[in-house]
Amino acid sequence: MFTIEHDFDATVITLVDEGAVPAEALREDVIITAFEDCVTLRQFDPLRDDEVVITLSIAQLNELAAALNLPEGVYRLGKRNARK
Repeated sequence: MFTIEHDFDATVITLVDEGAVPAEALREDVIITAFEDCVTLRQFDPLRDDEVVITLSIAQLNELAAALNLPEGVYRLGKRNARK
């Protein structure tokens, strides 16, 4: 399950782990906040008793999205020519 909220300066997506298998340990919610220039992922770590925050640039996010659909290897995304 997930939720999507649109705030003034960001879109917030929360991923809720419902557990695919009954015996599977549930993970903490993942909160993804998309700003104009970056995306943050936050998740509470019960072992550290603290929240872990990862910040991705938009370029890193684009590369991650592309990587999810590619086979193993090393890649560089090409730059698109801007049209005037």
